[in-house]
Amino acid sequence: MKLFKKRSAGLGCTLILYVDNGDIIVQCPEIDTNCVMLWHAYGIVFELFTKSGLALEHDKTELFHFTRARTGFDRSLDLGYAPYTGDNPLRPKTYWRYLGFYFDRKLTFQEHVSYYTMKALTTVMAMRMLGNSTRGLSPCNKRILYRACMVPITTYSHRLWYFEGAKNKGALKSLASMQRKAACWIMGAFRTSPTGGVESLAGLPPICLHLHKLSQRAVFHTATFSDSHPLRSLMRGEHAKTVIPALGASCWMSADRQKMVRDAVTETNGKIHTLTEVFSPTAEENTPGERLPDRHQGRVLFDEFDPKGEDALPKRRSFLDTLQRQAAQQRGTLP
Repeated sequence: MKLFKKRSAGLGCTLILYVDNGDIIVQCPEIDTNCVMLWHAYGIVFELFTKSGLALEHDKTELFHFTRARTGFDRSLDLGYAPYTGDNPLRPKTYWRYLGFYFDRKLTFQEHVSYYTMKALTTVMAMRMLGNSTRGLSPCNKRILYRACMVPITTYSHRLWYFEGAKNKGALKSLASMQRKAACWIMGAFRTSPTGGVESLAGLPPICLHLHKLSQRAVFHTATFSDSHPLRSLMRGEHAKTVIPALGASCWMSADRQKMVRDAVTETNGKIHTLTEVFSPTAEENTPGERLPDRHQGRVLFDEFDPKGEDALPKRRSFLDTLQRQAAQQRGTLP
């Protein structure tokens, strides 16, 4: 990485490597200039890899342009390495899949939402073989199955498209339709049943409220990151810690420009200051040997409970009630 930065100092490009995948990111006002800089950057990467004894699979190379222009977004690139040379240049893709995310050229993530909504919908349709209103799984087990297997699919990487100011009415409508079918399957209801009533009976919160809950959790979860976490390079103020701001960080933008930007990072910067708790992933109390169970092993007891049996739960409740009454009679004890 350091050699690439040194060799590509005048190109203004960024190299991101993840396991066996790599991205070369170049930002230019014109696509023609962008392609030229990509060609030079790819040559530098190929030379560095070759000298290190590594090989690049040119046939797996992909090109994608992020632009809001109506023309020019399909500009091809003569990579200079077979098979993308001469009459067979490297053509940009309509959608780009990277680490499970589906990008479109305007970063609306409509394809991403459509893909995972359809994946969850087909899963719901396939779950019908496990039971209906007269046989198979009980409604309780159906709900557990839906919450454990289908909801994570629909909400995967939701922060890409769900944030304040995002245009996501179409995506929420598709997800609501998917959850309606799941609720009808759970309760064995008719197609004409009202959506709100079926979801209430099935114990499912509206998908829009569930996404709102997850997004708020994601905002405050940022405070638990380490001081050197890569996402801190996109934040501003004290939340950036000691990380050097990235090229697209809001600290490099003017005040007017910051008001125009709407994304998950901007929302996090605007809400994280409301968090009053302080988190430190490297706190002394969290080191092995200094944790509470490690220092007070004789005072921390684990009581195992086997819920099997006809009268196991009543006996358990009676046992816990007795312990609570005994603890309430002792001073200095919190029941």
